[in-house]
Amino acid sequence: MNLIWLIQQSNIEKKMEEAPDSAYEIGVVIGSYLPFVALAAIAYAIFYYTKKNKGSE
Repeated sequence: MNLIWLIQQSNIEKKMEEAPDSAYEIGVVIGSYLPFVALAAIAYAIFYYTKKNKGSE
């Protein structure tokens, strides 16, 4: 997990150096973290759904 974070961090830093303005930097940060947030939300939804259905048996 740390390896993915390190690779992602170096990629973000490179894009920040090449950014034309601050709006681009914000977009890079959001675009970099959004997939991880989406996956966490999907995992939580699946967990909640299975926990809810398992308890009603």
